Amino acid sequence: MSIKIKTLIILLSLSISGFAQEKLSLQEAITVALQNNYDIKISKNDLSIARNNANIGNAGMLPTIAGTYSNGGSIQNTRQTPVTGEDRVIRGARSTNNDLGADLNWTIFDGFTMFANYDRLKELQKQGEITARLNVLTTVSDVITAYYDVVRQQQLMVAADSAIDVSVLRTNIANTKLQLGRGSKLDVLTAQVDYNTDTSNFLQIKNALQVAKVRLNQLMVRDISSQFSVVDDIDVNTGILFSKQAEIAAKQNPDLQNAFINQKIASLNLKAVRGARYPVVSLNSGYSRTNSTSPTGFNQKFAANGFTYGVTASLNIFNGFLQRQNERNAKVNIETSKLNFEKTKLDVNSQLLTAYQNYSTYLDLIKLEQRNVDLAKENLDITLAKYRLGSIAPLELREAQRNAIEAQNRFIEMQFQAKLAETTLKEISGNIDLSN
Repeated sequence: MSIKIKTLIILLSLSISGFAQEKLSLQEAITVALQNNYDIKISKNDLSIARNNANIGNAGMLPTIAGTYSNGGSIQNTRQTPVTGEDRVIRGARSTNNDLGADLNWTIFDGFTMFANYDRLKELQKQGEITARLNVLTTVSDVITAYYDVVRQQQLMVAADSAIDVSVLRTNIANTKLQLGRGSKLDVLTAQVDYNTDTSNFLQIKNALQVAKVRLNQLMVRDISSQFSVVDDIDVNTGILFSKQAEIAAKQNPDLQNAFINQKIASLNLKAVRGARYPVVSLNSGYSRTNSTSPTGFNQKFAANGFTYGVTASLNIFNGFLQRQNERNAKVNIETSKLNFEKTKLDVNSQLLTAYQNYSTYLDLIKLEQRNVDLAKENLDITLAKYRLGSIAPLELREAQRNAIEAQNRFIEMQFQAKLAETTLKEISGNIDLSN
């Protein structure tokens, strides 16, 4: 198969794959992912449960009312011998019993434990909200990374296509020289081998592009075979300041917020444990109604109804030193939560500084590689002109071509890595712009 036909097939495959594809913006990708992502939906359900649980009834502040109803009876054969000595025999004596009642119990004081429990439930609700926000941040970060990976592969494919163009031109020049008697068959074969190498590289990048699109479709939870096109360039924000991101992270980082809430929960648990030192006071009341019949009893029918009421107080006097043990353990948990908070703060600051160092380095590398791209392109143009004139060997042209390809690929990679570092930096600080 000739080089012209191969090149035509590649161009046709590009045209067909790009035909009638939707233009997908980053904002659209984020919007779809936030609507469909399973982790976000699950965290929303968990948050709904936490909100439902955060009520005074679940904390034990409200009374409980229980209703009872029973209806039964019995059939018996009886023999009664009174003091008169005359036996009384009753066969198939049927007795009935019907009870209806309601009981109210209300703990009005339990050493402030109920208030500590209610505050703890509210803090757990806040943690649910933070977890939901963390899932949103993670999803947005993953979508941004996946989206710009598609852009990167797309740019690499364009660069690989340009390399094929140079290889085609070089092969044509080698063929022309051979026909004019100024070249050799070896130059033609070498040019064709290099063309095949460039074509192989192009096809591998094309496959990587399709894999990147599958990954983005997966994050958006839609048909993974959906085809789409993206923007042409990787947009890197070059104005991020570390001091600003550190300030935001101290207030908005989800891990820090969770660690801080865990401290509050540990303190509330100690408050609840200490509540066991106080008496528990409960109010109770009830209503009951009873109807019964018994042909063998002194009263063949009995009916009663009425209210009951009372106050109950109980105090734990001694429980085998468990109270003191529980309080000590609760205090240890408070200390542990403080240590976890300090550790989390250190971890977040370390991650933030590392991400910013990467970000700053890649910005410098972008500038350097941009200059390299310009120099390599100029060098390739000069080398190609000299090759046409026959003043240099094919090997020198190939080396100039390879340098141009590698410079372009490094420039693309540095842009992607800078965007990745920027996204990581914003994710750690909890400050990703959802609108982008």
